[in-house]
Amino acid sequence: MTSPNRVFLHYLKQLDALLERIAAVEDAIVERRLHPDMFTLLQQASTAIGFSLRTCCPLAGREIVSFRSEEESLAAVRRELAATAAYLRAMPECDIAGKPGARIATAAGFADLDFAADDYVFMYAMPNFFFHYSMVYAIARQAGVPIGKADFDGYHRYPQGFIFTDEADPDDIGSERRESAC
Repeated sequence: MTSPNRVFLHYLKQLDALLERIAAVEDAIVERRLHPDMFTLLQQASTAIGFSLRTCCPLAGREIVSFRSEEESLAAVRRELAATAAYLRAMPECDIAGKPGARIATAAGFADLDFAADDYVFMYAMPNFFFHYSMVYAIARQAGVPIGKADFDGYHRYPQGFIFTDEADPDDIGSERRESAC
């Protein structure tokens, strides 16, 4: 089975590439939200990064660390991401199966939770990581950053000009990349 470290390292690399593409288009996008009561793109990215540590540190029997800066900027979040990825690379891969009976206590908003290690990973931590990562993607996409599914997962490929709907406007900023959007 693939370790959580490996999953997070792959998607942190994808997140970094998304943040690079966002910076190339317009830095003001980082303050956007999908809805007024949701986090900004920057906070969504930082929260996703934090979930990678909130997952792997307890599994490795370590205190949860954070590389978050007080500075709120795209550059600061990218530094947080780089430090997190370096930390995860240096950590031995987490073996969930090798921890029978292990439990992980955490808080979700105002709820105190206690999970078996595998439930923690698959029912709480990974879904939360992907929720916040998806929000970064969705906000960027809504803002017109030319990204698609291949940018999200790093695996999909489509022929140049491929689109899923007849609604794509060829003059749209994202039309050349729309081939990978689902």
